[in-house]
Amino acid sequence: MDLLFPFADSWGLYAGFTALVLALLAVDLGVFHRRAHVVSFRESVIWSMVWITTGLAVCAGLGAYTTSHFGAATGREIALEFLAGYVVEKSLAIDNVFVFVLVFRYFAVPAAYQHRVLFYGILGALAFRAGFIALGAALMRFELVMLLFGGFLLLTGARMLWSPEPHVEPERNLLVRLLRRALPITPTFEDARFLIRRDGRLHATPLLVALVFLEVSDVVFAVDSVPAIFALTREPLIVFTSNVCAILGLRAMYFLLAGAIERFHLIGYGLACVLIFVGLKMVWLNAAFDGHFPISWSLAIITVLIGGSVAASLAFPARATASNSTPSHPPHAPYPPYPPTRPS
Repeated sequence: MDLLFPFADSWGLYAGFTALVLALLAVDLGVFHRRAHVVSFRESVIWSMVWITTGLAVCAGLGAYTTSHFGAATGREIALEFLAGYVVEKSLAIDNVFVFVLVFRYFAVPAAYQHRVLFYGILGALAFRAGFIALGAALMRFELVMLLFGGFLLLTGARMLWSPEPHVEPERNLLVRLLRRALPITPTFEDARFLIRRDGRLHATPLLVALVFLEVSDVVFAVDSVPAIFALTREPLIVFTSNVCAILGLRAMYFLLAGAIERFHLIGYGLACVLIFVGLKMVWLNAAFDGHFPISWSLAIITVLIGGSVAASLAFPARATASNSTPSHPPHAPYPPYPPTRPS
């Protein structure tokens, strides 16, 4: 299958989109979040609308550009592929929000510093995703690779059905353990700094440890989400832009949902079903529909699965337990300089 937007011919689109993203991030950090502060619910709503509007604008722009070069039918198809990829990544990002909540509780990260950790975490995520997408674009040309990734998504979805809630175990993470060996860790936070120098020696702060763990977590999530979008479109440009637009809204989504995330206790089952569906697209459905399962059907199925799990969560609330209401460390507690015990 020939690509509509091969990189050699469309590098200007990649460069223009990347420049737009970097400019928006610079304005975000340099103007609106220059000083560490607690992000209010109102602020998170405004930024959520900003990033969703940005995603929709990119979708409309890609659709219009494709229409002008390849016709209205192809333009509509590309716009729907972007939208489906965006919805999948946004949906899977809810799992990221669960992890953010658990990590910030585990490390007792003060609310005023959480935006800074998430900002640099998402910068790293964008770089990692670009690498994953470039690798995926090279590998997805081979039918065997498509089948392998489809099988992997099926297994991942089945595993999530059995264990839909994410778990956080920083003390078992290899990179976190290596960081502790490479640098001494300060027992308390040092304002919003990741590194400080004491007695001529560089020290890491608990904020850096939390950031490293979030970066590693995103790499794990990318292994699921990037192949999932490749199941919806073969165009690397659509995978890249939809993935990035969804990630940009992760911080606002966290601050919007963090206080109510435990209400969506059934969302994991919806996400598992989405992964199973896109896995089936890779290994069976696309071939059954002459190489391409209708994207409009895909978008409708994904929306129903996620919307249904959210509605079910609200209709059948989870029973409150001590384990999901008490953080692993008391708020603003000093970070333990040695590996802590596993949270109960």
